[in-house]
Amino acid sequence: MPCTFLLYRKQNLQKGMMEEFMKSRITQLLGIEHPIIQGGMAWVAENHLAAAVSEAGGLGLIGGANAPGEVIRDYIRKVKEVTDKPFGVNVMLMSPHADDVARVVVEEGVKVVTTGAGNPEKYMDMWKEAGIRVIPVVASVALAKRMEKYGADAVVAEGCESGGHIGEATTMTLVPQVVDAVSIPVIAAGGIGDGRGIAAAFMLGAEAVQMGTRFLVAKECVVHQNYKDRVIKAKDIDSTVTGRSHGHPVRGLRNQMTREYTRLEQEGKSFEELEYLTLGMLRKAVQEGDVVHGTVMAGQIAGMVSKEQTCKEIIDEMMEQAGRLLGR
Repeated sequence: MPCTFLLYRKQNLQKGMMEEFMKSRITQLLGIEHPIIQGGMAWVAENHLAAAVSEAGGLGLIGGANAPGEVIRDYIRKVKEVTDKPFGVNVMLMSPHADDVARVVVEEGVKVVTTGAGNPEKYMDMWKEAGIRVIPVVASVALAKRMEKYGADAVVAEGCESGGHIGEATTMTLVPQVVDAVSIPVIAAGGIGDGRGIAAAFMLGAEAVQMGTRFLVAKECVVHQNYKDRVIKAKDIDSTVTGRSHGHPVRGLRNQMTREYTRLEQEGKSFEELEYLTLGMLRKAVQEGDVVHGTVMAGQIAGMVSKEQTCKEIIDEMMEQAGRLLGR
């Protein structure tokens, strides 16, 4: 009995130490239990997923994408109906509705905003006056330093392993350089899908991680089952990038659409012609389940994803694995 008690006490002490170690400026800044942020994926990150991730101790995000402000307002209110945990909104700055969404997050009392596809400087004063934590996604050291100068509370350093629109640097090389260049907390993104990735990100100097692809197969995620099955069945070689020739690279899973895009790209077709090919194709894959002709955005870790789980199961599993690794 004494040996059993001592072992139990040791295990609980170790668990407590690891939980404390995994606390960071990000968990304190955002008021979350675990240093895990769900990516603001277009057509995917709506109220159900955001609420489930936040309830599980991470930070759920509503993806603004190209949605009008009133749609985002509705999502925000629906999240508040089911959880009192912190959550945020990702504002896609290239959206024609960005101004409306930027105003809605203030009116609805959202506490955290992440931004992508542009520079959020024009909204910074309004957001900061409202007490919003602003966390831009960056793909370079220069942009990270600029965001810190303009008042960002943290930055997401996103490597090219991620799904969707990507930069050139890998997560392994980008994160430590951004960490060295700024004094605000850095969140690592791109190629992270399990506890090993979280542990590695912390070793690179990050204080949290942002993940999208792993949450695509969450049971609470509303994407079509065909989309989930395609991610689960993906192999390590199934990830591809289109659009490099015109400076707008996008990572997704190989299918008939990506092969056609690549063929036209090699023929030197214009950016407008290529974009027309993908118009509405992400929605087609996410909502209609067309994973042959649609755009199946997913990161390189898709080959590591093997099953559907709840958001809580995903987060608990990753945190347990990260804790064991960092406790060695």
